[in-house]
Amino acid sequence: METPVAPEPDPRPEKQPRLSEELAGLQARFAEQSVTLGEVVQVLHGRAYLLLVLLLALPFCAPISVPGLSTPLGFVIALIALRQALGQKPWLPERMLRMRLPPGFFRRVLVVAERVIRFLETFLRPRATGFVDAPVLRNLHAVMMLMAAGFLLLPLPIPLTNTVPAWVILLIAAGLLERDGVFIALGYAVAVASVVGLALLGGAAHQLLDMVRRWLTG
Repeated sequence: METPVAPEPDPRPEKQPRLSEELAGLQARFAEQSVTLGEVVQVLHGRAYLLLVLLLALPFCAPISVPGLSTPLGFVIALIALRQALGQKPWLPERMLRMRLPPGFFRRVLVVAERVIRFLETFLRPRATGFVDAPVLRNLHAVMMLMAAGFLLLPLPIPLTNTVPAWVILLIAAGLLERDGVFIALGYAVAVASVVGLALLGGAAHQLLDMVRRWLTG
């Protein structure tokens, strides 16, 4: 009698849950309580730090009141992106992992996150993966997120100085999580458009000031 041959194990990696599914798990666990960054990282497991970056950028993409939080949250994003840019494993010091977010803040973030992510998921899918998987390019994408986080660190009294870099971070982080090179390219496009817009705005302001000066001096 022929001995049955055991089937070979499936070499494909286990399918990752969708972003909205992971956020739903967070909402079920943390929606009604104060939460530390360490607790969030512990629940999210493998994709914890990229998802944390995405969640911390979301308040600045949508109308959520976050007075005084752009600098500390921007610093957390910057530190995670810096280590990824250097090709190192994402990490946060214990002091930051113990940082407790304000009561109710995480609940509001998750409510907005669910809406935004479910909308983005209608477009997110693995494509142009060569722009995602190459280690050198992943480091470059982390550099772009690091630069955008730098703007969050600066409390500039200029409209959209938090919103635009937050969308850059959101698009790149979502693209990396779902291996969507098109979303990452959109993040770069938003960054370039914002730089061009600021340059044009600066030039217009300079011309206006020059006209006022000439008018006042006759």
